[in-house]
Amino acid sequence: MSSAGPNATAAASASAPTWANTSGPSRPAVEDHRGTADGGMDELLAPVSTLDEPVKETIMRDVRAVGAKLRAVLIPLDRNSPFGYVGVLQEENVEASEGQRNVLNQLRDWDLWGPLFICLSLAIILSLRAPTKQTSHVFTTVFVVMWIGSLVVTINAQLLGANMSIFQSLCVLGYCVFPLTVSALTIALLRVTWLGMLWLDLIWLSIGFLWATRVSSVFVGQFVKKERRLLALYPVFFFYLILGWLILLF
Repeated sequence: MSSAGPNATAAASASAPTWANTSGPSRPAVEDHRGTADGGMDELLAPVSTLDEPVKETIMRDVRAVGAKLRAVLIPLDRNSPFGYVGVLQEENVEASEGQRNVLNQLRDWDLWGPLFICLSLAIILSLRAPTKQTSHVFTTVFVVMWIGSLVVTINAQLLGANMSIFQSLCVLGYCVFPLTVSALTIALLRVTWLGMLWLDLIWLSIGFLWATRVSSVFVGQFVKKERRLLALYPVFFFYLILGWLILLF
């Protein structure tokens, strides 16, 4: 009777399915692979959490992102098409150059920290140059003109069929004000020297205006059809023109 026990167990094991657990509490075979292929895939698809990282690392990552967008805005103009926004107005399918693609890829990942910093910088620069009694008014005017103007340009582009979000457009238009901010700072520094002349101010302001208009026009032109592109870019032109007039005025 005792000799039949092992034979019966062996027969039962042989007739049992391959997935059956015939040896007791051993782990399933699928568990043995979690540390290999599935484990690597789970690690790649795991969501990124910033709760456990230091605050300094989080801040520096945002600062690097803002710096990358500012570098994208300040890239040199293409030698083959020094006024890139002219091609945007004339072409049906805009063929962006490598520099323009870099600008588009950087600015599509929107944030509002950079535009807020640029807006505050421009408002502070102009308010420091304004008369003492007008300091608060100039600061408020620059702040309101920049954000309300960006919102008007965005709504106009969306009414013309542009497929872009409001925050994305606010981000692009805000970052594109950076060349004008640099022009305002340059003019403010030159006015304390003997180089503070009106014609030099106009030169610096024209450079910042053309640079800002070129980058923002390339971006907006990607989302608007050719027959409506000019209508979408006219508000952009007047938006930066108003900011340039404020820079020249104060």
